Amino acid sequence: MAGRGSRLRPHTLTVPKPLVPVAGTPIVEQLVNDIAQVVKQPITEVAFILGDPAFFGEDVVEHLTGVAHKLGAKASIYRQLNPLGTGHAIMCAAPSLEGPAVVAYADTLIRADFTIDPSADAQIWVKKVEHPEAYGVVQLDENNTITELVEKPQEFVSDLAVIGIYYFKAIEALKASLQQVIDQQLTHGGEYQINDGIKGMMANGKRFVPGEVNEWMDCGNKAITVETNSKMLRFLAAEGKELIDPSAVLENTTLTPPCYIGKNVVLKNVTLGPGVSIGEGSEVINATLKDSIIQKYSKVENAQLEKAMIGNHVRYNGTHHSLSIGDYSELI
Repeated sequence: MAGRGSRLRPHTLTVPKPLVPVAGTPIVEQLVNDIAQVVKQPITEVAFILGDPAFFGEDVVEHLTGVAHKLGAKASIYRQLNPLGTGHAIMCAAPSLEGPAVVAYADTLIRADFTIDPSADAQIWVKKVEHPEAYGVVQLDENNTITELVEKPQEFVSDLAVIGIYYFKAIEALKASLQQVIDQQLTHGGEYQINDGIKGMMANGKRFVPGEVNEWMDCGNKAITVETNSKMLRFLAAEGKELIDPSAVLENTTLTPPCYIGKNVVLKNVTLGPGVSIGEGSEVINATLKDSIIQKYSKVENAQLEKAMIGNHVRYNGTHHSLSIGDYSELI
């Protein structure tokens, strides 16, 4: 999670993208919890690869440490100070690359229910897509073994896209393979990629199999993040999660679920939902909101919003319908 999340600006100008909330919980926290449920094994350590300490500061470290501790796990913090690719980022966490491990990119959310294949050396999470030419895909043989990774194939290879989550029975093998990639200076556009480490493992006889997820949700830009928020709310509601904090004040408010309403939120004369998340301490007055995100300690008045994303500590009073307003902004 070392990138700056430039496609999600202005929301990532003050907050790293993995800490932007979706359905009331930061993306990376949702992801870690989702993976913990899928692997169905005790988690002993969560290693976070961050970027520049000037942006990923002590407040970020403190939050991530809490995410790990909630799982009963140790938190380890590493830094990738130069954008040298996914393989390089993993190697920044070299001291933690031991035993069974999951590697994940922190801008993806999933819903999955399957068992790790104990006979395989590694597993790559995939999702069937309609346009595989836009993705990296896996090629399978008749035994459901991954034989190749193909980036944006112009001719059909498969419709199983790699989503950026991987399981390794013994991640030392990936570590050794990536070290060879770095020693040989095998780069693409000046970056070391995880795929080259995986291909090295395959060449050494390691068996990779696919693990297909039911849902793959991206948080790459404002529009897709708002869409993912609505999807996650539906999933959480179906799973029986409590989405409305008891401290929230709903005065003359009509609510169409699912919606997330955080601590000490105040709603007055509001028509809300579906697909709306409102963060702690925010206030909404005389408004209609649908499929939108309002983060913490913001005030929205006299608005009719749909597919909007409003940051923290924002003041908004207006008639726009689809907004993207970053933290500490005022538009009245």
